[in-house]
This record gives sequence, structure tokens and C-alpha cells, in this order.
Amino acid sequence: MDLLNTLVDKGLRRELPTRAEALAVLATSDDDLLDVVAAAGKVRRQWFGRRVKLNYLVNLKSGLCPEDCSYCSQRLGSKAEILKYTWLKPDEASEAAAAGVAGGAKRVCLVASGRGPTDRDVDRVSKTIAAIKEQNEGVEVCACLGLLSEGQAERLREAGADAYNHNLNTSEGTYGDITTTHTYADRVDTVQKAHDAGLSACSGLIAGMGESDEDLVDVVFALRELDPDSVPVNFLIPFEGTPLAKEWNLTPQRALRILAMVRFVCPDVEVRLAGGREVHLRTLQPLALHLANSIFLGDYLTSEGQAGKADLDMIADAGFEVEGTDTTTLPEHRADAVAGGCGSPGGGGCAPCGDTTEETAPENEPEPAASGARPDLVAVRRRGAGTDLAPNA
Repeated sequence: MDLLNTLVDKGLRRELPTRAEALAVLATSDDDLLDVVAAAGKVRRQWFGRRVKLNYLVNLKSGLCPEDCSYCSQRLGSKAEILKYTWLKPDEASEAAAAGVAGGAKRVCLVASGRGPTDRDVDRVSKTIAAIKEQNEGVEVCACLGLLSEGQAERLREAGADAYNHNLNTSEGTYGDITTTHTYADRVDTVQKAHDAGLSACSGLIAGMGESDEDLVDVVFALRELDPDSVPVNFLIPFEGTPLAKEWNLTPQRALRILAMVRFVCPDVEVRLAGGREVHLRTLQPLALHLANSIFLGDYLTSEGQAGKADLDMIADAGFEVEGTDTTTLPEHRADAVAGGCGSPGGGGCAPCGDTTEETAPENEPEPAASGARPDLVAVRRRGAGTDLAPNA
């Protein structure tokens, strides 16, 4: 297929596809799916080999968020029966993190619900970062605390944070349909603050919220322009008790096409297979490893994932290997840019080079909605952080 040959060539050169090409990936048929995965897999292997980076989530504070993000089980007014608790103490968070590190995680992601941290919250998280790094040599720590105020990213960096996560989630044009208590521009601003502070920026999307192909391409192209080092691809988990509980718009095949499109647009970036993979990819999860070079191990913030041991078996059985702490995740040109800064937005990673000429996108028919909802696969987390039960890692 000429399209795939073109996209592979561009990916190996770190050249931006056209919008028309990105839309065409999403419009490919199920008959062509394995060809799409194989093509994107060539790009993935060029920059990341067969390594899979493991990340582990620790939910520092769960539920009771004042924001109204429609996709979130922790949102204002959510009736989802999730765990609700206030801040974990630093030693409690460190203990939870240790379980993930023992399972092979190279990065620990510290997440707290809320609009954004107070200065006191930053102090609290700083102590938690110190506790984790004292107990786990070589582990990376990423903070995800919401919208940042001036100076907070710098304080987190000084405390030892390596990265900051703040997802764009969806396109600018449809953002107001998903959230009204903050704006798309607010999110972009926080990613840029992380860049400016010398943190490795992590920003991604959520697919399956009823968005169009054009929306998906919009948000991924916006991410390419922001140039984060890692792009988590989440698939909506339709929690009962949230406004999007009935949005079952994904098939395993569509989820793979979305991941392939992200890989072609962001060829040398850590693409992370994130929340909802078990719900929507199901038995096709191993194929996704040919597209994403990073996954979350075990459970998520408010939902349970498959067993950590099953994740490790899946990686091994698919012919991949877990990335060690002695290996640099990013390709050399990006890793050097993170260390020194080189002209990308906010001075973070080096913006991929190449032609960015746009073409007029063709009119695409919307993909039909998935035929079968699988609420049986949505399991609320009842173990790990905030409970007396052992975590899944």
C-alpha cells in the first residue's frame, strides 16, 4: 500500500505526515489492519527496538474533584462507586510505589485529583518524591497534579521529579463539550510550564469519547507541536455514574488504528498504552506492543487492570523485553535535547525535523459505533493505594 510505504519512510526520517495521511490511517479497513500494524511497527522498532517501558500509577488522592471532566470517575457530581480518600502519607505512597518497581516498573507516576496543587500540596508531593527515590535507586518519578501555577513546576523539578503529566485529552474544537471548569488553553499552558522548568513533558489523549477522526488527528497534531517526550493513549473507560457511561465507540481494531496513527505522527516519542487497554483492545493487546513502546503495569487510578504477571507474560510472549533502569528510553537525539534544550516549545525535547506541509484532508465517513458494550470488563479498583489490600503489580 503506497500510503503505508510513505508513512514508514516519513517515520524513519522523523518527518510529519500530512493530515490527509493521518486521516487515511484511521479510515483503513479491517482487512488492512495487520499491514497497518506492521508498517507502524517498523517505525516503532527503528526508534525503540523491542523494548517496553513499564510505568506504575500511585493515586495519591482519590475522588472528590471539583472539576467536571465528563470522562472522569473522580469528577464533580460523579456517582461512580470508586475509592475516595485524602492524601497518602509519603511513606504510604513510597510503599505503594515499591510494589510497582518490584514488578519491573521504571517510572512511578504520582497522581492526585483536583484542579491543581496548592503550595502545601507541592511540599507534600516533594516529600513523597524524596521518599520514593530514597528507597528505589534509579526510578523515574512523574507528577500529575493538575493545572500548575507559576513556580510550581520548578519546585517539583528541584524536589527530584523527572517528568510532569498533563493530557490534552481531545481536540481544541470539542474540548468545551467535555469540560467546562477549565479550558484547553489551560492545559497547554501547564504542559509548557513543565517544559520551561526542565521537566520531561508527558501529554496525551483519550479516545472513544464520541470524537470524530478529525478530532483525533487534531489533538495528535497539537501534541506533536507541543513536543512532549511521552504521549499516553487512553481509551475511555465508560464508568457507570459518569456522563459518558454509554459511550462504547471503540472496537479492538479501531483502537489499533488510533495507536498506529499516533506512532506515525509521533515516530520518535514514547507512545504509552494507557488506561482502557484491557477494556477495548482485549485479546489484541499484544498487537498494540508493536505500536506503543510503553505501558502501565497493573492497576490504574480508579479501575483495575489485568494482573501485573499477565502484563509481563504478554510482553515476553509477544517477543518484547522489559526496559531496564540502565537504558535510556528516548532515542539519543531526543535524550540529548531533554538534557540541554534545543528550540522546541518551552525548551524541552528537540522538535522532530522534516516537511510539515499540509494537504487538504479528504472527506471521511464516520466509523460506525462499536456493536457491543462490555461493562463487565470495567472493574473499580479495590486494592492497592488507599486500601489495606496488596497492590496489583
